[in-house]
Amino acid sequence: VVVLPGGGYQHLSMEKEGSEIANWLASIGVTAFVVRYRLGPTYHHPIELGDAQRAIRTVRARAGEWGVDAGRVGIIGFSAGGHLASSTGTHFDAGTPSSGDVVERASSRPDFMILMYPVITMRGDSLTHLGSRKNLLGESPDSALVRLMSSELQVTHETPPTFIAHSTD
Repeated sequence: VVVLPGGGYQHLSMEKEGSEIANWLASIGVTAFVVRYRLGPTYHHPIELGDAQRAIRTVRARAGEWGVDAGRVGIIGFSAGGHLASSTGTHFDAGTPSSGDVVERASSRPDFMILMYPVITMRGDSLTHLGSRKNLLGESPDSALVRLMSSELQVTHETPPTFIAHSTD
């Protein structure tokens, strides 16, 4: 499982939503990889998505070396990391077979997604986490980019099976 910590695309909650989750997964026999992806405001889309896709590809390409099943690579994300996970599951490709980079030959599609209290939409309404939107898309994003990065609008029959957990206190 590739783990994407949250932090509003501005910082990463590497312990609570990273190493603690990876350690728990390991305790139940699941191999976990915590991703330290690039953040706003220095970086904007598509950098973060590329980092998550590269993580999936890397696990697949090195699965034999690491003793994991290349056909069972999932992703879990928390808050903004949940948005990045859902984006990875709705924006993927089969890889580039002719690439000289063995990692780029692998598919970036996760086999399943676990979205924990994810940011989902970027539309700018009351459901949007505006800090995540600003850090990912910039101050005044184009409406086509907002639509593209609103995961609820990108689900297709090819979207991986997904478990979503969300609640209020």
